[in-house]
Amino acid sequence: MFMSRMGSGLHNFDDDVNIVAVHFGTSLRNLGAQFVHAMVDDLTVADILDPIYVPDIVNSFFLLNSVLNYEGISKPLLAVQVTELADGIFIGCTANHCVVDGSSFWHFFNTWSEISRGNSSPTSQSPPIFQRCFFDGIIDFPIHIPFHPNEISNEKSIPPPLKQKVFHFSKKKIALLKAKANAEMGTNNISSLQAVLGHLWRSVVRNRRCSANQEVHYRVIVGMRQRIQPPLPEEYLGNAVLFAKVTATVDNLLDHGLGWVARQINKEIASKTAEEVKKFIEDWVKAPNMPTLSGIASNALVTGSSPRFNVYGNDFGWGRPIAVRSGVGNKFDGKLTVFPGVEEGSMDFEACLSPEILEAMADDAEFMEALAS
Repeated sequence: MFMSRMGSGLHNFDDDVNIVAVHFGTSLRNLGAQFVHAMVDDLTVADILDPIYVPDIVNSFFLLNSVLNYEGISKPLLAVQVTELADGIFIGCTANHCVVDGSSFWHFFNTWSEISRGNSSPTSQSPPIFQRCFFDGIIDFPIHIPFHPNEISNEKSIPPPLKQKVFHFSKKKIALLKAKANAEMGTNNISSLQAVLGHLWRSVVRNRRCSANQEVHYRVIVGMRQRIQPPLPEEYLGNAVLFAKVTATVDNLLDHGLGWVARQINKEIASKTAEEVKKFIEDWVKAPNMPTLSGIASNALVTGSSPRFNVYGNDFGWGRPIAVRSGVGNKFDGKLTVFPGVEEGSMDFEACLSPEILEAMADDAEFMEALAS
């Protein structure tokens, strides 16, 4: 999603909501994409950005909120809702994760915004690549999924009373965290993102007040495009990610410093290789399984997205976006979604946690020190 302030007055439409569905296939049961135009005249950009927590109304700006990935065989793979606010525009875009990962999603969004600006010259974005050459010799197509509909979970995201809050890390504070983490470990290998992830993980665990010997987990979604041999092109349209799972006991996590925690994340991410991707695919085809929200431990964190995605370059002709928020899909207790901040080199983390934990983090002096301007 992105929000942009409008430089002129809103256009007038006869209907409050206009819906156009584009169908691909031979019947209405095979919907390819859905587009919705909506208007909320009494809601401003400030109403969305100023509250401490992300307002629940933001969830209504995204379509297919209760649709699970496997339902894409009969429901839209892409759904876009453009909502006109009193002083801005909110574009909510939902895509089936079986079809795209973050890299593919933002490549699509970047291309769409460039075309929408009405440039007479061809778009600078390269066209998508659909070939799946990497799977040659690994998968014997077609893949048969031996699931009965009753065996598939219908779990939905964000059961109450979870809330979402955006934590902003400035470029300066990120540099300090990175320098501290590397200095503690006598290395230069810990990245800016890994240092921030370590800082967030320690604060969440500290404020959840788990027992000292309890195991806690951090799953980080790792892009595999450049790790596969030969590397997948950035224009590859698909899902090329793998989970890196870091496990530690609470006492180890809190007794060691930031550097130790960030180093554990660094080592686990570095261990993801092309061979591991190949093995994962081979094993999954032999024994398919459907991941569920209940399969994620209550003491776990999961981070998706990337601060490297081109979010704020998406000008549809109304000016650059001023903020980004994600929808309710894939949200649960412990989901931390990272985006680049508006200022170059900064990061925003959209944290989905219980209100009690979010309040405790706001009172956590060690954590908040890294957020102060």
